[in-house]
Amino acid sequence: MRAGLTYDLADDYRALGLGDEETAELDSIETVEAIETVLRNLGFETERIGNIKSLVTALEGGRRWDIVFNIAEGINGPGREAQVPALLDAYCIPYTFSDPVVLALTLHKGMTKHIMTARGIPTAEFAVVESGQDLSAVSLGFPLFLKPVGEGTGKGISAASIVSDRASMMKVGNDLLDRFRQPVLVEHYLPGREFTVGVVGTGSGAEALSVMEIIFQKSAECDAYTLWNKKHYTQAVQYRLIEDERAEEYKSLALKAWRCLGCRDGGRVDIRLDEAGLPFVMEINPLPGLHPVDSDLPIICRLSGLDYRWLIEKIMNSALERIRDPRPSRRTV
Repeated sequence: MRAGLTYDLADDYRALGLGDEETAELDSIETVEAIETVLRNLGFETERIGNIKSLVTALEGGRRWDIVFNIAEGINGPGREAQVPALLDAYCIPYTFSDPVVLALTLHKGMTKHIMTARGIPTAEFAVVESGQDLSAVSLGFPLFLKPVGEGTGKGISAASIVSDRASMMKVGNDLLDRFRQPVLVEHYLPGREFTVGVVGTGSGAEALSVMEIIFQKSAECDAYTLWNKKHYTQAVQYRLIEDERAEEYKSLALKAWRCLGCRDGGRVDIRLDEAGLPFVMEINPLPGLHPVDSDLPIICRLSGLDYRWLIEKIMNSALERIRDPRPSRRTV
Protein backbone atom coordinates (compact mmCIF):
# COMPACT_ATOMS: atom_id res chain seq x y z
CA MET A 1 0.00 0.00 0.00
CA ARG A 2 1.41 3.38 -1.01
CA ALA A 3 1.45 6.07 1.70
CA GLY A 4 2.43 9.64 0.96
CA LEU A 5 3.59 12.04 3.68
CA THR A 6 2.60 15.70 3.63
CA TYR A 7 4.26 18.12 6.03
CA ASP A 8 5.70 21.61 6.45
CA LEU A 9 9.30 21.76 7.62
CA ALA A 10 10.28 24.75 9.75
CA ASP A 11 13.77 24.79 8.21
CA ASP A 12 12.32 25.21 4.70
CA TYR A 13 10.48 28.37 5.72
CA ARG A 14 13.35 29.73 7.81
CA ALA A 15 15.45 29.48 4.65
CA LEU A 16 12.89 31.82 3.03
CA GLY A 17 13.40 34.40 5.79
CA LEU A 18 10.66 33.54 8.28
CA GLY A 19 11.50 33.77 11.98
CA ASP A 20 11.31 31.29 14.84
CA GLU A 21 7.88 32.46 16.04
CA GLU A 22 6.42 32.33 12.52
CA THR A 23 7.62 28.75 12.08
CA ALA A 24 7.00 27.53 15.64
CA GLU A 25 4.09 25.27 14.64
CA LEU A 26 5.95 23.59 11.79
CA ASP A 27 7.70 20.25 11.89
CA SER A 28 11.28 19.03 11.96
CA ILE A 29 12.79 16.41 9.68
CA GLU A 30 13.11 14.16 12.77
CA THR A 31 9.32 13.95 12.97
CA VAL A 32 8.98 13.02 9.31
CA GLU A 33 11.71 10.41 9.62
CA ALA A 34 10.11 8.89 12.72
CA ILE A 35 6.67 8.60 11.11
CA GLU A 36 8.13 7.21 7.89
CA THR A 37 10.15 4.59 9.77
CA VAL A 38 7.03 3.33 11.54
CA LEU A 39 4.98 3.26 8.34
CA ARG A 40 7.67 1.27 6.54
CA ASN A 41 7.91 -1.16 9.43
CA LEU A 42 4.15 -1.60 9.16
CA GLY A 43 4.55 -2.60 5.52
CA PHE A 44 3.70 0.65 3.71
CA GLU A 45 5.59 1.87 0.67
CA THR A 46 6.22 5.52 1.56
CA GLU A 47 6.87 8.68 -0.41
CA ARG A 48 7.78 12.05 1.08
CA ILE A 49 5.59 14.63 -0.64
CA GLY A 50 6.24 17.70 1.50
CA ASN A 51 4.20 20.90 1.60
CA ILE A 52 1.14 21.93 -0.39
CA LYS A 53 3.15 23.32 -3.30
CA SER A 54 5.02 20.05 -3.62
CA LEU A 55 1.69 18.23 -3.40
CA VAL A 56 0.28 20.33 -6.26
CA THR A 57 3.31 19.54 -8.40
CA ALA A 58 3.04 15.82 -7.61
CA LEU A 59 -0.67 15.71 -8.43
CA GLU A 60 -0.14 17.61 -11.67
CA GLY A 61 2.52 15.05 -12.55
CA GLY A 62 0.04 12.24 -12.10
CA ARG A 63 1.36 10.81 -8.83
CA ARG A 64 -1.21 9.18 -6.54
CA TRP A 65 -1.21 7.35 -3.21
CA ASP A 66 -3.55 4.92 -1.50
CA ILE A 67 -3.49 7.13 1.59
CA VAL A 68 -1.62 10.21 2.78
CA PHE A 69 -0.31 10.64 6.32
CA ASN A 70 -0.92 14.36 6.65
CA ILE A 71 0.75 16.56 9.27
CA ALA A 72 0.93 19.73 7.11
CA GLU A 73 0.14 22.77 9.25
CA GLY A 74 0.16 25.26 6.37
CA ILE A 75 1.70 28.71 6.52
CA ASN A 76 -0.77 31.26 5.13
CA GLY A 77 -4.36 32.14 5.95
CA PRO A 78 -6.91 31.26 8.62
CA GLY A 79 -7.71 27.97 6.86
CA ARG A 80 -4.09 26.92 6.41
CA GLU A 81 -4.46 23.56 8.18
CA ALA A 82 -7.38 22.71 5.90
CA GLN A 83 -5.60 23.35 2.60
CA VAL A 84 -3.87 19.99 2.09
CA PRO A 85 -6.93 17.91 3.14
CA ALA A 86 -9.17 19.96 0.83
CA LEU A 87 -6.84 19.33 -2.09
CA LEU A 88 -6.67 15.62 -1.29
CA ASP A 89 -10.48 15.51 -1.10
CA ALA A 90 -10.65 17.05 -4.57
CA TYR A 91 -8.55 14.16 -5.88
CA CYS A 92 -10.43 11.54 -3.81
CA ILE A 93 -7.25 10.55 -1.94
CA PRO A 94 -7.80 9.40 1.67
CA TYR A 95 -5.69 10.91 4.45
CA THR A 96 -5.13 10.82 8.18
CA PHE A 97 -6.66 13.22 10.68
CA SER A 98 -9.60 15.56 10.39
CA ASP A 99 -11.31 16.96 7.33
CA PRO A 100 -11.02 20.58 6.08
CA VAL A 101 -14.14 21.79 7.89
CA VAL A 102 -12.91 20.57 11.27
CA LEU A 103 -9.34 21.82 10.79
CA ALA A 104 -10.49 25.29 9.73
CA LEU A 105 -13.00 25.46 12.54
CA THR A 106 -10.73 24.32 15.37
CA LEU A 107 -7.94 26.65 14.29
CA HIS A 108 -10.33 29.53 15.05
CA LYS A 109 -10.58 29.33 18.83
CA GLY A 110 -13.58 31.65 18.97
CA MET A 111 -15.67 29.60 16.52
CA THR A 112 -14.75 26.44 18.40
CA LYS A 113 -15.89 27.96 21.68
CA HIS A 114 -19.19 29.13 20.14
CA ILE A 115 -19.97 25.55 19.09
CA MET A 116 -18.91 24.06 22.42
CA THR A 117 -21.06 26.59 24.26
CA ALA A 118 -24.05 25.73 22.07
CA ARG A 119 -23.53 22.02 22.77
CA GLY A 120 -23.25 22.49 26.53
CA ILE A 121 -19.51 21.83 26.78
CA PRO A 122 -18.03 24.08 29.49
CA THR A 123 -15.56 26.65 28.21
CA ALA A 124 -14.47 29.97 29.71
CA GLU A 125 -16.55 33.08 29.00
CA PHE A 126 -15.02 34.89 26.06
CA ALA A 127 -15.14 37.59 23.43
CA VAL A 128 -13.49 37.79 20.02
CA VAL A 129 -12.22 41.27 19.19
CA GLU A 130 -11.08 42.63 15.84
CA SER A 131 -10.19 46.21 16.76
CA GLY A 132 -9.33 48.54 19.59
CA GLN A 133 -12.95 49.63 19.61
CA ASP A 134 -14.02 46.02 20.17
CA LEU A 135 -11.51 45.75 23.01
CA SER A 136 -12.90 48.80 24.77
CA ALA A 137 -16.37 47.23 24.66
CA VAL A 138 -15.34 43.99 26.40
CA SER A 139 -17.34 43.62 29.60
CA LEU A 140 -15.91 40.40 31.02
CA GLY A 141 -14.67 40.41 34.59
CA PHE A 142 -10.94 40.39 35.34
CA PRO A 143 -8.54 38.66 35.32
CA LEU A 144 -8.60 37.90 31.60
CA PHE A 145 -6.40 35.94 29.23
CA LEU A 146 -5.58 37.19 25.71
CA LYS A 147 -4.18 35.30 22.72
CA PRO A 148 -4.44 35.34 18.92
CA VAL A 149 -7.60 33.57 17.78
CA GLY A 150 -5.91 31.40 15.16
CA GLU A 151 -2.46 30.34 16.35
CA GLY A 152 -1.03 27.27 18.07
CA THR A 153 2.09 26.15 19.93
CA GLY A 154 1.72 29.04 22.36
CA LYS A 155 2.33 31.70 19.68
CA GLY A 156 1.38 35.13 20.97
CA ILE A 157 1.12 33.91 24.56
CA SER A 158 3.45 35.29 27.22
CA ALA A 159 3.39 36.42 30.84
CA ALA A 160 1.67 39.59 29.60
CA SER A 161 -1.30 37.54 28.33
CA ILE A 162 -2.81 37.46 31.83
CA VAL A 163 -4.29 40.92 32.48
CA SER A 164 -5.95 42.23 35.61
CA ASP A 165 -7.19 45.66 34.52
CA ARG A 166 -8.58 47.47 31.50
CA ALA A 167 -5.42 49.42 30.73
CA SER A 168 -3.38 46.21 30.52
CA MET A 169 -6.07 44.57 28.41
CA MET A 170 -6.03 47.43 25.92
CA LYS A 171 -2.24 47.45 25.70
CA VAL A 172 -1.83 43.69 25.25
CA GLY A 173 -4.86 43.35 22.98
CA ASN A 174 -3.79 46.12 20.62
CA ASP A 175 -0.27 44.72 20.50
CA LEU A 176 -1.60 41.27 19.51
CA LEU A 177 -3.92 42.77 16.88
CA ASP A 178 -1.00 44.65 15.38
CA ARG A 179 1.54 41.80 15.50
CA PHE A 180 -0.62 38.93 14.28
CA ARG A 181 -3.07 40.74 11.97
CA GLN A 182 -5.98 38.61 13.14
CA PRO A 183 -8.71 38.76 15.80
CA VAL A 184 -7.80 38.27 19.45
CA LEU A 185 -9.55 35.92 21.86
CA VAL A 186 -10.29 37.50 25.24
CA GLU A 187 -11.47 35.00 27.84
CA HIS A 188 -11.94 34.64 31.55
CA TYR A 189 -8.65 33.48 33.05
CA LEU A 190 -8.82 30.03 34.60
CA PRO A 191 -6.36 29.93 37.54
CA GLY A 192 -6.54 26.22 38.32
CA ARG A 193 -4.62 23.11 37.27
CA GLU A 194 -4.04 22.44 33.57
CA PHE A 195 -4.38 19.12 31.76
CA THR A 196 -4.21 17.74 28.25
CA VAL A 197 -6.04 14.57 27.27
CA GLY A 198 -4.75 12.35 24.48
CA VAL A 199 -7.44 11.00 22.16
CA VAL A 200 -7.23 8.38 19.38
CA GLY A 201 -9.96 7.23 17.03
CA THR A 202 -13.06 8.68 15.43
CA GLY A 203 -16.67 9.14 16.49
CA SER A 204 -18.04 6.36 18.68
CA GLY A 205 -14.72 4.54 18.25
CA ALA A 206 -12.70 7.36 19.80
CA GLU A 207 -11.03 6.70 23.13
CA ALA A 208 -9.30 8.92 25.65
CA LEU A 209 -5.85 7.58 26.46
CA SER A 210 -4.66 9.33 29.60
CA VAL A 211 -4.89 12.68 31.34
CA MET A 212 -1.57 14.48 31.63
CA GLU A 213 -1.17 17.38 34.03
CA ILE A 214 1.03 20.27 32.95
CA ILE A 215 2.80 21.59 36.04
CA PHE A 216 4.64 24.87 35.62
CA GLN A 217 7.95 25.08 37.46
CA LYS A 218 9.53 28.12 39.11
CA SER A 219 11.64 28.66 35.98
CA ALA A 220 8.53 28.90 33.77
CA GLU A 221 7.73 32.20 32.11
CA CYS A 222 4.32 32.24 33.79
CA ASP A 223 1.49 29.91 34.78
CA ALA A 224 0.48 29.32 31.15
CA TYR A 225 1.62 27.19 28.22
CA THR A 226 3.53 29.96 26.44
CA LEU A 227 5.76 29.53 23.41
CA TRP A 228 8.82 29.92 25.65
CA ASN A 229 7.56 27.33 28.12
CA LYS A 230 6.86 24.85 25.32
CA LYS A 231 10.26 25.41 23.75
CA HIS A 232 12.03 24.98 27.11
CA TYR A 233 9.66 22.37 28.55
CA THR A 234 12.43 20.25 30.06
CA GLN A 235 13.15 23.03 32.55
CA ALA A 236 9.87 24.95 32.65
CA VAL A 237 7.29 22.17 32.82
CA GLN A 238 6.76 18.88 34.61
CA TYR A 239 4.40 16.35 33.02
CA ARG A 240 2.50 13.89 35.19
CA LEU A 241 -0.34 11.49 34.50
CA ILE A 242 -3.27 11.78 36.87
CA GLU A 243 -5.20 8.67 37.81
CA ASP A 244 -7.39 9.93 40.63
CA GLU A 245 -11.17 9.89 40.74
CA ARG A 246 -11.43 12.96 38.50
CA ALA A 247 -9.38 11.56 35.61
CA GLU A 248 -12.42 9.76 34.19
CA GLU A 249 -14.41 12.99 34.39
CA TYR A 250 -11.78 14.81 32.32
CA LYS A 251 -11.61 11.95 29.81
CA SER A 252 -15.39 12.03 29.39
CA LEU A 253 -15.33 15.79 28.86
CA ALA A 254 -12.51 15.50 26.31
CA LEU A 255 -14.37 12.83 24.33
CA LYS A 256 -17.55 14.91 24.36
CA ALA A 257 -15.65 17.86 22.87
CA TRP A 258 -13.78 15.63 20.38
CA ARG A 259 -16.99 14.06 19.07
CA CYS A 260 -18.89 17.34 19.11
CA LEU A 261 -16.41 18.91 16.69
CA GLY A 262 -16.13 15.77 14.53
CA CYS A 263 -12.39 15.23 15.04
CA ARG A 264 -10.76 12.10 13.64
CA ASP A 265 -7.91 9.64 14.23
CA GLY A 266 -5.87 11.34 16.96
CA GLY A 267 -5.21 14.55 18.84
CA ARG A 268 -5.54 16.31 22.18
CA VAL A 269 -8.09 18.22 24.21
CA ASP A 270 -6.78 20.86 26.64
CA ILE A 271 -8.62 21.38 29.92
CA ARG A 272 -8.11 23.83 32.77
CA LEU A 273 -9.84 24.24 36.13
CA ASP A 274 -11.51 27.42 37.34
CA GLU A 275 -11.43 28.96 40.81
CA ALA A 276 -13.85 26.34 42.13
CA GLY A 277 -11.96 23.42 40.60
CA LEU A 278 -14.48 22.86 37.79
CA PRO A 279 -13.06 21.73 34.41
CA PHE A 280 -13.37 23.82 31.25
CA VAL A 281 -12.23 22.92 27.74
CA MET A 282 -9.68 25.45 26.50
CA GLU A 283 -8.77 24.13 23.05
CA ILE A 284 -9.01 21.10 20.79
CA ASN A 285 -5.99 20.07 18.74
CA PRO A 286 -7.03 17.71 15.90
CA LEU A 287 -3.65 17.96 14.13
CA PRO A 288 -1.25 17.18 16.99
CA GLY A 289 2.50 17.46 17.04
CA LEU A 290 4.10 14.05 16.51
CA HIS A 291 7.75 14.58 17.33
CA PRO A 292 8.61 11.27 19.01
CA VAL A 293 10.27 12.94 22.00
CA ASP A 294 9.06 16.52 22.38
CA SER A 295 5.37 16.54 21.37
CA ASP A 296 2.61 16.27 23.97
CA LEU A 297 0.67 13.36 22.45
CA PRO A 298 3.73 11.07 22.19
CA ILE A 299 4.69 12.15 25.72
CA ILE A 300 1.24 11.11 26.98
CA CYS A 301 1.66 7.75 25.26
CA ARG A 302 5.15 7.28 26.64
CA LEU A 303 4.03 8.00 30.20
CA SER A 304 1.16 5.55 29.65
CA GLY A 305 3.49 2.75 28.54
CA LEU A 306 2.50 3.03 24.87
CA ASP A 307 5.30 3.35 22.34
CA TYR A 308 5.50 5.62 19.31
CA ARG A 309 4.84 2.80 16.85
CA TRP A 310 1.58 2.01 18.66
CA LEU A 311 0.45 5.63 18.30
CA ILE A 312 1.23 5.96 14.58
CA GLU A 313 -0.34 2.58 13.84
CA LYS A 314 -3.46 3.52 15.81
CA ILE A 315 -3.82 6.79 13.86
CA MET A 316 -3.28 5.05 10.52
CA ASN A 317 -5.71 2.25 11.30
CA SER A 318 -8.38 4.78 12.26
CA ALA A 319 -7.91 6.51 8.89
CA LEU A 320 -7.91 3.21 6.99
CA GLU A 321 -11.34 2.43 8.41
CA ARG A 322 -12.73 5.19 6.17
CA ILE A 323 -11.32 3.44 3.11
CA ARG A 324 -12.89 0.16 4.19
CA ASP A 325 -16.28 1.74 4.98
CA PRO A 326 -18.70 0.33 2.37
CA ARG A 327 -21.18 3.17 2.68
CA PRO A 328 -21.36 5.50 -0.36
CA SER A 329 -19.53 8.81 -0.10
CA ARG A 330 -21.00 12.20 -0.90
CA ARG A 331 -19.02 12.23 -4.12
CA THR A 332 -21.31 12.38 -7.18
CA VAL A 333 -18.77 12.24 -10.00
